[in-house]
Amino acid sequence: MLEHYHTGTMTRRSDGLNELVPTGFAEVNPADAARLGVVDTEIIEVVTRRGRISDVPAYVTERVREGVVFVPFHFWESPANRLTNPARDPQAMIPEFKVCACRVEVQAAGGS
Repeated sequence: MLEHYHTGTMTRRSDGLNELVPTGFAEVNPADAARLGVVDTEIIEVVTRRGRISDVPAYVTERVREGVVFVPFHFWESPANRLTNPARDPQAMIPEFKVCACRVEVQAAGGS
């Protein structure tokens, strides 16, 4: 994503950048979307054993491989870090790669 940087503390203050990418999203491969019954821009939930984020638009795209869901972490409205492991390297204190198993669910009307 070019429009927002890191946690968005600076770039989310820019009206122009927020017009280009106003909210978080989840990129889902077309084959996965078809299997799950998810259509482009449909509101979904992304769930892991560590957490859940709701009110996330699904972007059906070939940009991600089948079996992969991409969620950027720049948006407080859909905090991807809620889904992942908080582990850090014990020496450098660098966060572990943000990779984990997840489940995509079509969100019921009215949210959760």
